[in-house]
Amino acid sequence: MVQTVCTYTISAGEKKIIIKKPGVLYRIFFSIKVLAGQATWYDLKMSFADPQFHSFYAINGPEKYFEARGVDIFQGDIWLHNNSDTSLPIAATEILSEYY
Repeated sequence: MVQTVCTYTISAGEKKIIIKKPGVLYRIFFSIKVLAGQATWYDLKMSFADPQFHSFYAINGPEKYFEARGVDIFQGDIWLHNNSDTSLPIAATEILSEYY
């Protein structure tokens, strides 16, 4: 089992792969957390292998966290798009296992 924790700063308007597709192991958990104050407003979009963000989850307002776990979890690249007018600090965690 492998756990990876990373922090990023995503500039205003920037699109970025925040968690890359696993190579040999299987993703069994991931989380995305915006490291911003409770009163801070922002517009962050998260998509699964869709850099055009045709289909996305919104992480904004008081919701500053997204988490997924289990055997049916998405295994591809996870993209974020900072659609707000300020840079956002992000913490990403992923746990990989050799068993699905």
